[in-house]
Amino acid sequence: MPKRSKIQSFLLMLIVFIGLIPIFYFVTLEIGNAQAATDSTDIKDVDSSDPIGRYVDNVAFGVGEKLLFDINYGFINAGTATMEVASLIEYEERPCFQIITTANSNSFFSSFYNVDDRAESIIDATGLFSWRFEKNLREGSYRSDRQYDFDQRNHSTVYKNDTLDVEAYVQDALSMLYYIRTQELKVGTSFFVDNFVDGRKFQTEVKIIKKEKISVDAGSFDCVVVEPLMNSVGVFKNKGSVKVWLTDDRMKMPVLMKTKIIVGSISAELTDFTLGEIEEF
Repeated sequence: MPKRSKIQSFLLMLIVFIGLIPIFYFVTLEIGNAQAATDSTDIKDVDSSDPIGRYVDNVAFGVGEKLLFDINYGFINAGTATMEVASLIEYEERPCFQIITTANSNSFFSSFYNVDDRAESIIDATGLFSWRFEKNLREGSYRSDRQYDFDQRNHSTVYKNDTLDVEAYVQDALSMLYYIRTQELKVGTSFFVDNFVDGRKFQTEVKIIKKEKISVDAGSFDCVVVEPLMNSVGVFKNKGSVKVWLTDDRMKMPVLMKTKIIVGSISAELTDFTLGEIEEF
């Protein structure tokens, strides 16, 4: 695999901003475990004979929702990204949302470093956890294709030919954001989410920081600001490298995502959106 230069790595951080994935570019390679905490999910036991056995109330998003973002470094636009609830499908004999995100460099950046990335998550529509994750990265000469399925009944996954144990209702890097949107977000509280990303298992603490009204190209919104934190070993330990502004309503739609770097910050700002259809299961 071609080795990235420093400028390529920098541009990658600028442009690859799919959902909450950028948080994973700002931590060290060694991930520690976070302490257990109370989850604020509205979870209901639905059938004790079902090994899945939970229902998460979702009035936040549905099929047809599509969010468009500009990716900016300060005042410089680097590209665009989309997040879409593309369809409702049957997977593992259960209703599931097919979530698709893309990230593309603009014409200026593409002239010397083209980015054309895509990620897909299959999320259980009733339990709001991940069944499958796939990402296809096309960044300059760099190519990476990764895909893993979760056996949510036996709590395992196969990654690079190794079978690994995972926590029940584990999330991937993309499904985590949609799961967070179904939570009750009270300022001053936090909850933990179990994740599996590229062979690593860890918990992410989601802190609810404050309420704030902000304006982006898509409009003005009353928001709740959340900050995902990961316990890690190294200089980025519990630094909280990403903040997300979610609308302070039932949809909890992401309108701004921002992360600081050594000089300045990178942001994904909502430019347009289409709401989805909420379904009952």
